[in-house]
Amino acid sequence: MKITDIQSCIIGREEPHSGGCVWTFVRVYTDAGIVGTGECNSAAAGASGFAVKAAIEAMKPTLIGHDPMDTGPLYELLRRRGRYGGTSAAPLIFAITGIENALYDITGKALGVPVYRLLGGKYRDKIRLYADLHAGEEETPEAYAEKAAEVVGQEGYSAVKFDVDHTGVGKLDPWNWTVGAKEMSHVIALIRATREAIGFDVDLAIDCHGQFDVPSAITLAKAVEDLRLMWLEEPVPAENVDALAQVKASTSTVICSGENQYTRFEFLELLQRQAVDVIMPDLSKAGGIMEGKRIAELADAFYVPMAPHNVSSPLGMMAACHVCASVPNFFVLEFHGREIPWWNDLCEGDKPFIRDGYMHLSERPGIGVELNDEVAKSLLWRGDRYFD
Repeated sequence: MKITDIQSCIIGREEPHSGGCVWTFVRVYTDAGIVGTGECNSAAAGASGFAVKAAIEAMKPTLIGHDPMDTGPLYELLRRRGRYGGTSAAPLIFAITGIENALYDITGKALGVPVYRLLGGKYRDKIRLYADLHAGEEETPEAYAEKAAEVVGQEGYSAVKFDVDHTGVGKLDPWNWTVGAKEMSHVIALIRATREAIGFDVDLAIDCHGQFDVPSAITLAKAVEDLRLMWLEEPVPAENVDALAQVKASTSTVICSGENQYTRFEFLELLQRQAVDVIMPDLSKAGGIMEGKRIAELADAFYVPMAPHNVSSPLGMMAACHVCASVPNFFVLEFHGREIPWWNDLCEGDKPFIRDGYMHLSERPGIGVELNDEVAKSLLWRGDRYFD
């Protein structure tokens, strides 16, 4: 079996609180008639999505004529050949991730097995999710609490996450990451009200999106130690690992980061410097399915759990689920699509994709989820062209 063509397209809309909900999909075609589809992150939206698409097109000549089941060698061929051009960094690693996912989809279909079988089997049949609720209807403690209680009570999630950056209350300077007294008091009040609303039997994560400086992050982390957070996410920007390690060393609050790190090499640095308690690779951009498993195994050697960041469609999310099922130290996976009305319609598979706070692992060959071509065509991003 040989690769005969590779195509890509960008699908999505900018919905409120969706993080852009714009995804690049890759299809790899073969002379055996088997087609694999993969998904990769489009770096939120806009021109960056087309940068990923251009990268995929640039990699196409390297892959034509190869056996698509040589997934590992092809991944390394792309990564090593372009090392001096940045293939271990965004956006090129995003493109490689989407291609690698499509190759695994082909291999699973060719062998008649789900992807998790190619990774050594599964530790679990269903993948625990946390609902990313972003914020309340208003920027008040009461609104945060009400939303958290409603989702936990009605939808069955055992974990939720809220954002506390950009609340707009008490911010002194849009460029300075120092949190003043009024803003800090407001942020702490949001977190406390949410915890009180859901109790201590439901996990609560808080996301800072790397918007705080070191002293502000330390102040916040120490102020909420008694609230037993599932984690405080990206309390400082991702670029300085030592700064993150300083925050972690200062507090008993669990610190989570990693959505802006790529490949096992960057995660090794996070782990060696003891900068995190939980890692959160985004498996749609960190390198691919096998690279996700390698990252998890590295973390397992440090007794650190993996809780992947996830803003994917059902296809990319199921690909992540195969990784999560195949490693012992999986903790919880993000679900970011609650407020996207067409999220469930975009793909075909074993529906509903989300049931009682879990995504059930597909037993279909390959990734187990396919694009609904009609819906996908209606959601093409900024006039992009669909697959032939």
